[in-house]
Amino acid sequence: MEDNRFNKRIRITPEILFKIAKVDEFKGLWKGSVNLSPQILKRLRSTVIITSTGASTRIEGAKMSDEEIARLLRGLKSSPPKNRDEQEVAGYADLLGRIFEHYKDLKLTENNILHFHGILLRYSEKDQPHKGKYKTGDNAVEAVNERGERVIVFKTTPPYLVKPEMEAAIGWVSTELEARRLHPILVIANFIFEFLAVHPFNDGNGRLSRALTNLLMLRAGYAYVPYVSLDEIIEDTKAEYYMALHKTQNNHKTDGEDISPWVDYLLDLLITHADKARSVIEGEQPEKLLSANQEKIMELFKSEDALSVSEIVKKLGDTGRESVKKDLARLAVLRLLELVGRGRGARYKKHEP
Repeated sequence: MEDNRFNKRIRITPEILFKIAKVDEFKGLWKGSVNLSPQILKRLRSTVIITSTGASTRIEGAKMSDEEIARLLRGLKSSPPKNRDEQEVAGYADLLGRIFEHYKDLKLTENNILHFHGILLRYSEKDQPHKGKYKTGDNAVEAVNERGERVIVFKTTPPYLVKPEMEAAIGWVSTELEARRLHPILVIANFIFEFLAVHPFNDGNGRLSRALTNLLMLRAGYAYVPYVSLDEIIEDTKAEYYMALHKTQNNHKTDGEDISPWVDYLLDLLITHADKARSVIEGEQPEKLLSANQEKIMELFKSEDALSVSEIVKKLGDTGRESVKKDLARLAVLRLLELVGRGRGARYKKHEP
């Protein structure tokens, strides 16, 4: 019965298929063209954890800037979080970091979702009694308006129905992903909406839904997710985010149930996300992509107009020729350098727009 309801409420239109194709086009491009060093990937991932943590907690009303979050996380081992905002930030950063690092081993199960909730609230003093446990009282999806007031977006599942409804939703996801009857993005959209409609925990539902979105996208093969912040785009489109949820919830559990407004929002979000990731590999943010060796190579061009591979190898001294050639190829992809000439006369010089 539940399986049928989940499938029936998805309306597949030509526009939806077009948007999915745009996202998948970049998925293939990233897989086929990106060969970033581990140092670069680690640097990008660290930046996204900070940016996403700031965005996701600010959506729920926290006030910390990304700079404040970076300082907090650097000193977390020696100085535990002191207030509510810091506690929420520390928990989300911890959870997202684990997802980015271990997503291949993290299946969508009830036990894992409860465990994720425990990690999310591990630093929160007031939430210790109910972390990792389903809600025991009624709650609602709330948003913070422009005046800083909390307003109800929609009401949610009563506590006594949470466990069976979560089990049904999780079981449906597992079945559909294995059967491959639906595109995984539609499966993800359906589950995340249901999760928010159920609102299974006393607190942390919004943050956990965004962490789960990151996890499910990664497990579906969208490998660029840790390197451009999804949460930041949601923060930038917060009004549309809540409007899509509100429109979709209006017919939740009715005969005319339709999650199209939410699917449209999520696909637009993912297209923006892919466009931002494209700008990374096309070099619009090259300063975030340079490894230590690539930075050394760029330093050489501050005093030299053009250099051959052999000249660069000689000047660096401690780097092999093949490694230099890979770094030069990457710098060319980022449009920081360009190759002029062929054969023995080939030289690299700074790219001129």
